[in-house]
Amino acid sequence: MTITRKNALFAGSEAGGDTWATIASLLATARLNDVDPNAWLTLTLERIAAGWPSKDIDALMPWNFASP
Repeated sequence: MTITRKNALFAGSEAGGDTWATIASLLATARLNDVDPNAWLTLTLERIAAGWPSKDIDALMPWNFASP
């Protein structure tokens, strides 16, 4: 993914680069699991913002995604 690699150069800091790598890995994992990355990320962020319990965070991973 050349575009991702080039955009990662502008993460701003080492912490920003780490965050970028985490998000890029999760989106790639979604694609590998035949999940629409945009739909998965949108629903996951909505669920976290609504107070999803941290003990059930595994249920939010792309391989467990089922669109509502």
